[in-house]
Amino acid sequence: MSSSAKSGARMLSLGTALPERVVSNKDLEEMVNTSHDWIVERSGIHERRVGGSTAGLAADAGKIAIERGGIDPSSIDLLILATTSPDRQVPATASTVQELLGLHCGAMDLNAACSGFVYGLIAAHGFIQMGHNRILVIGSETLSRITDWTDRSTCILFADGAGAAVVERTEGRGDLHGWHVDSNGALEEALFCDFDGKIQMNGHAIFKNAVLAMENAAQKSLSMANLTPDDIDLVVPHQANVRIVEASCKRLGIPYEKTSMVIHRTGNTSSASIPLALEDAWAEGRVSKGDNILLVGFGAGMTSAAAVITWDGV
Repeated sequence: MSSSAKSGARMLSLGTALPERVVSNKDLEEMVNTSHDWIVERSGIHERRVGGSTAGLAADAGKIAIERGGIDPSSIDLLILATTSPDRQVPATASTVQELLGLHCGAMDLNAACSGFVYGLIAAHGFIQMGHNRILVIGSETLSRITDWTDRSTCILFADGAGAAVVERTEGRGDLHGWHVDSNGALEEALFCDFDGKIQMNGHAIFKNAVLAMENAAQKSLSMANLTPDDIDLVVPHQANVRIVEASCKRLGIPYEKTSMVIHRTGNTSSASIPLALEDAWAEGRVSKGDNILLVGFGAGMTSAAAVITWDGV
């Protein structure tokens, strides 16, 4: 389902956090039957970060976003934490993050797997339409806790990290011009993790359906925004696999050179991957006011989400 409603909100500032511990492909060669070249060829990953808690990483990223935005934390009306690896089953990890940041607002977890940050961003715009003024959206994961480090098909991929954005009310239409969210529950067993279990994945099914899901979400978002692929200045995709991103860009007719990719040093951080890649592009000077940015991802479920925004942040 899509909507053409005007947002009246903008993404003000970004913040990210990564654990200190680096696990390289060479390290994995000592753990499972794999090799650096094999991993790079199939995923594009050279290393990943491991450690910390979902709440701790989220709070670190959120603190940076708040400070960069130059805002009073007491002005935040809602905290949305996108995560598929909460620290506890109950309560919501968002409540822990709220306490760590000293916020006095609503707080909730959102689980749309790797699409979670974009789901959260779109939801934030909706909450602002209904009266909120500032919302902190965070994607944070500690996937290393639910990864089987003896399974070479999954342990080479998943990692930990967090990315945050402050979204605030603004005059006029705001920065969100098109969006789309979707889910195909028939594919839930392609990637899942049971309670007290480890991630299970059918790589072939994920690859095939992820490319189609990303293309569909992106096209519908562009159509709502009345833009074409040529109008996009930067693509920030979910960092799952370089090959998936390459295939998706080809189908969309967007040059791969327009993407922001950090997977080579972060691995797959699920809901944290898009804000990590967006912040990296911003830090590298690849994002300027007025740029049209396509955020697009897919995840277990199989969920997918895309948003077309015009950058208006600091």
